[in-house]
Amino acid sequence: MLKGIHPAVSPDLLKCLAEMGHGDEIILADAHFPAHTFCERVIRADGLNISTLLEGILPLFELDAYDEPLVMMDAVPGDELDPSVQEDYLAAIRKSTPKAPNPMRLERFAFYDRAEKAFACILTGELRKYGNILLKKGVTPV
Repeated sequence: MLKGIHPAVSPDLLKCLAEMGHGDEIILADAHFPAHTFCERVIRADGLNISTLLEGILPLFELDAYDEPLVMMDAVPGDELDPSVQEDYLAAIRKSTPKAPNPMRLERFAFYDRAEKAFACILTGELRKYGNILLKKGVTPV
């Protein structure tokens, strides 16, 4: 057991976060996301929602200051986004990163393209549609 590490952050996830470099991206994917189709490195976080993982990860993880550090999948035509998903995520994010920007929205297949290049994908138990969020790692301040 380590002190100061949120219990939702597994040893595999902690190792993954430590191995990432500036500009690397990680996907926190909802339970519907085809992670094993698009991502080479998949870490399971079954039963955990993304807000909980964001609260555990972001005290350990510097968001990128140069590019869009937060990206979410946009709804396909005919679907609607549930605004509470982004609101919940931002509330969790801003607990440790108060100046974090709102997420940029990316078309579904463009999001899949980004997922193929991501450092890792964390497959969660999040059941809300369009609950996927990409985090871009920044430089840890001295």
